[in-house]
Amino acid sequence: MVLASVQGLLQWSPPLSPFKCVRNPKRQRAVSARISTDDSPPSTQEKKKSLPGKPEADVVVIGSGIAGLCCAGLLARYNQDVLVLESHDQPGGAAHAFDIKGYKFDSGPSLFSGFQSRGPQANPLAQVLDALGESVPCANYDSWMVYIPEGDFLSRIGPTEFFKDLEKYASQNAVQEWKRLMDAVLPMSAAAMALPPLSVRGDLGVLSTAAARYAPSLLKSFIQMGPQGALGATKLLRPFSEIIDSLELKDPFIRNWVDLLAFLLAGVKSNGILSAEMIYMFAEWYKPGCSLDYPLHGSGAIVDALIRGMQKFGGRISLRSHVEKIVVENGRAIGVKLRSGQFVRAKKAVVSNASMWDTLGLLPEDIIPKSYSDRVKRTPQCESFMHLHLGFDAEGIHEDLGIHHIVVNDWERGVDADQNVVLLSVPSVLSPDLAPPGKHVLHAYTPGTEPYELWEGLDRSSAEYKKLKLERSEVMWRAVERVLGPGFNRDKCTVKLIGTPLTHQRFLRRNRGTYGPAIQAGKDSFPGHSTPIPQLFCCGDSTFPGIGVPAVAASGAIVANTLVSVSQHSELLDAIGI
Repeated sequence: MVLASVQGLLQWSPPLSPFKCVRNPKRQRAVSARISTDDSPPSTQEKKKSLPGKPEADVVVIGSGIAGLCCAGLLARYNQDVLVLESHDQPGGAAHAFDIKGYKFDSGPSLFSGFQSRGPQANPLAQVLDALGESVPCANYDSWMVYIPEGDFLSRIGPTEFFKDLEKYASQNAVQEWKRLMDAVLPMSAAAMALPPLSVRGDLGVLSTAAARYAPSLLKSFIQMGPQGALGATKLLRPFSEIIDSLELKDPFIRNWVDLLAFLLAGVKSNGILSAEMIYMFAEWYKPGCSLDYPLHGSGAIVDALIRGMQKFGGRISLRSHVEKIVVENGRAIGVKLRSGQFVRAKKAVVSNASMWDTLGLLPEDIIPKSYSDRVKRTPQCESFMHLHLGFDAEGIHEDLGIHHIVVNDWERGVDADQNVVLLSVPSVLSPDLAPPGKHVLHAYTPGTEPYELWEGLDRSSAEYKKLKLERSEVMWRAVERVLGPGFNRDKCTVKLIGTPLTHQRFLRRNRGTYGPAIQAGKDSFPGHSTPIPQLFCCGDSTFPGIGVPAVAASGAIVANTLVSVSQHSELLDAIGI
């Protein structure tokens, strides 16, 4: 799940980048939300408490998701006084962890790669951690189990292993088409990886920190590709399906598999994802010696590392601090008002890590340009999620159980159809400390394909809601039973939590429980980070580069870079060697 860094310069959006209506709202990123019992008290029932330090900062960041923490950490590294305000009692947004009865659950992303990478081609999150002097110890693995209509098999990443799967479950023709695809896209990966995400900023200073600084490496990559490869690289900012079509790849298995990979990476099929992003992923997953990473101690370890890095440089975070309103004075964002009534002043800027729709709701209606408001409201939203978090006994479960499992029920319906694809993660197989001795933790979810309309207006305490939870979670239970085998008994689980779009909406404060804007490659691009309100910036999955952990990390970095001078930015790039 790696972002193609070349997007940073080629798709840089100037201030006041428009939000435009785009595509089918059923395509979304395969990431999930905080799961908790629906009768537990909401996190924003705040106790009266004091903020750490003064109720002001150079920059106030709303929300402690990955983007917000990356932004805040880099700003602290740039010697800015930064304060992160988080509504929840746990930091991390969709990536936070939570503990129930000794079982430590990931609330969201669990498929990672590139944590060990360093230098100009590193994953954006790895670059931010490097800038903060932090690292995340990981367990490495190279495969996941796939359950598809053709059969069940262990899919390995790497340059040769997948050919064996194709021979067994597809055809010799599929082998030849896959080879043709690899031969076409891998030479383009040098261009897709030539521009470090951390070099990008949202003003004309990008010409110095990115364009001029990395022009030689970009030119070298194009020369190495030769005329044919350079011609293909012009398609980096087009949908990946155009490359597939140009190669005349027609084997059904290959087409379905590429759609599945695109969906796992960005929640869209191959006709909705940028070629640059897919090519970067192919370069990471199908090269000699490649591996996937899982952070030891769970995804919460990533959040902890970002907070440690931020605090090391003097940054602050305040939990249970629900922002009720962005305060605008003389046309400029000057701070925020908390639900407690306290005003927190921002001397230089306010940065919102909330979604575009939720950010809009924090602004006074009378100061928002109608064009801006209309564009946000017209932007289609991704669907939401169903979740199943389980704690159960490992006895009777086969010992070679892997961490990740993908269940596809019907290729004909499409990977983005509701109740069709279920993703399962059992992270305790790689990090046993996430569960009590002899136990496992499991997170299953339908990846951003659950229609919010089915749940809209339901009372969470009603019998109708509880009945619908049981009905809509059954597809996940069946997937779990298929993966874990006959030794698993759902009735004997120590922990059973079912999450719905209303859970997602409630605990992550996401409008309609959405994962983000439904923006399709080739038809529109994600908005920039400036807004029509001076001193108000946005980061996260509602902004460029888009949805996914690497993308949101890059967005937070871009905002932080934009808020400091070009010389400070360049000094940081020199210091971390990119």
